[in-house]
Amino acid sequence: MSQKKIFLVFVAISTVSLLLHHGGHFSWTMEAFHLGCPSLRTQLSSSLKPKHTNVAFLKTHKTASTTMQNLLFRFAERNNLTVALPVQACGHQFCYPRTFNAHLVHPHTLPPNVVTSHMRFNRAEMQRLMPNDTIYVTILREPGSMFESLFSYYNQYCQSFKRVPNGSLEAFLDEPWRYYRPDEKDSMYARNTLTFDLGGDKDRPAADVTAYARAFVAETERVFSLVMIAEYFDESLVLLRHLLSWDLEDVLYVKLNMRMSGSKHSLSPGLPFKIRAWNALDARLYDHFNASLWRQLTALGPACVAREVRLLRRAQERLVRGCFGGRLPQLRSAAQIKNKELRPWQPSAKVDIVGYDLPTNTNATWPGSLAHELCLKLIMPEVQYTRVLLRSQSLRYRRSYPLRSPQPQPQQPVRSVLPRHQQVGIQQIHREILPPGPGPASSPTATSRPAGTQSRATRVGLRPSGPQMQTP
Repeated sequence: MSQKKIFLVFVAISTVSLLLHHGGHFSWTMEAFHLGCPSLRTQLSSSLKPKHTNVAFLKTHKTASTTMQNLLFRFAERNNLTVALPVQACGHQFCYPRTFNAHLVHPHTLPPNVVTSHMRFNRAEMQRLMPNDTIYVTILREPGSMFESLFSYYNQYCQSFKRVPNGSLEAFLDEPWRYYRPDEKDSMYARNTLTFDLGGDKDRPAADVTAYARAFVAETERVFSLVMIAEYFDESLVLLRHLLSWDLEDVLYVKLNMRMSGSKHSLSPGLPFKIRAWNALDARLYDHFNASLWRQLTALGPACVAREVRLLRRAQERLVRGCFGGRLPQLRSAAQIKNKELRPWQPSAKVDIVGYDLPTNTNATWPGSLAHELCLKLIMPEVQYTRVLLRSQSLRYRRSYPLRSPQPQPQQPVRSVLPRHQQVGIQQIHREILPPGPGPASSPTATSRPAGTQSRATRVGLRPSGPQMQTP
């Protein structure tokens, strides 16, 4: 046999081996490749690119951000990353609505790779806390549906809403200044909530709104590499996955923190216009970044995006089958959920926030198994997951410092580029609970960084304070 034939046989065998080794991840990549997606033509050569693990997600209100937070919590745990969590005096938020300060972070969660709990954004303090290569992400929602959700959710909590006769959204929007008090501590729920969460001035004078909004949008665009849109959550995840060089399995999710359908109210004609007028800054933010999202999706390629969305949803269906025996458990009120770790927080008796309970006859109920833990955390509410995560990180912290010396002076953390985490453990879990199917499989496995391999002693402390985010 000639050398040329031997070479061709070797190439053929290698190609088959590669296909078998990469499995569905390879076919998923090739499916997108054959659609002519420009950004995916280098997918195979970029498969060794490290996953980006330093992420700051600004969790906004009533925007599907709890679902996104759960996704990030699970990613951090799988990759042995540290999540910044609030000091216990703040509960599960960074003492919101106070402007964020790095000293509100629990010392057992320093220095972090990920931050995703509710806060009022402060660029200087975030830069002081997070590594220099941190990617900033947030999410917005269409102002009409978002304000209806805010009004319903905080109706018995926000004083501006409580003053309204019969809890009428229409009455509030007819005369908002009759009920709204800008200086009340909970007034951020009643006007321009997105702007407030991003660190802006929610009560800018009407004459200055246009100029202020233009400058604030520009500053937000400089800080945040991606602004997701709740109405296009899956499409936003496609962009996020590419931005962070993550795998498909890293962006799987289940919807969380939803209201029972009876707690939702459709908007009568004319109300969306009034909501946008009252929340003019939020409306301008949303319009700009919704258009920006679609420009990015167009650049990626509509066919490519559609294919990735289908693959994402197919993978989620397989995950749900593995966890819950075919489909998600029926949504239940908190009182109906037997497992207290799965009962969502209820803002008031007038609003029913629903959650899930683990079925009693599926693989997810294997006591103590990794599959059970994965499925449990997939549907775990924010408050409970924050508590679980703080407990585990505190335990790791104490094990790392059995004889902890006095706290050294703050110094810039020493960080190195981490290898790509392919998570042998999580791949095994997915093989347990995800039956083979036409959907994409995970990428080839590699050994993930064991907890503590990066010296935590060199990572203690906060960064020097940087320049304050400019909010005109």
